[in-house]
Amino acid sequence: MTGQPVSTADLMRLFEAARWAPSSGNFQPWRFVYARAGTPHFDRLFGLLSEGNRTWCAHAGALIVVLSKTAFDDGRSARTHSFDTGAAWMSLALQGSKMDLAVHGMAGFDRDRARAELGVPEGFDVEAMIAVGHHGRLENLDEKNRAREAPSGRRPVSESVFEGRFS
Repeated sequence: MTGQPVSTADLMRLFEAARWAPSSGNFQPWRFVYARAGTPHFDRLFGLLSEGNRTWCAHAGALIVVLSKTAFDDGRSARTHSFDTGAAWMSLALQGSKMDLAVHGMAGFDRDRARAELGVPEGFDVEAMIAVGHHGRLENLDEKNRAREAPSGRRPVSESVFEGRFS
């Protein structure tokens, strides 16, 4: 990524795409906390990242923390909150791809610090982080990260899909 901040307008387009993701009972459990590059908020979110993610997120144009509400307003457990929030994340990622942005989800960050530093209330899970940015030049990456910039392999469908019974 180039380090150029992602515009607020472009971020809102990503969040608008997420808004239209399907959810159980139209509950829409997803919430996003974002920070644009060059702002104090960015430094706070950047500080939550694991060391490995800091290496290449230093040039992200925005960082996003993904949250999900775990219960309906009436107190019933929202069993599909993570599933529904995953659908919202995927909608956001697809919109980013359509806008020629680099969009990368991450699990490597401090969830407890995120909860505390971002004021996340009880009743919400801290799910993931997302880096968003304008595509940079491959040559600008260190050798280790340059080698990772290729589609990762996937197991065959036959190892993930089963008819009638898990096997």
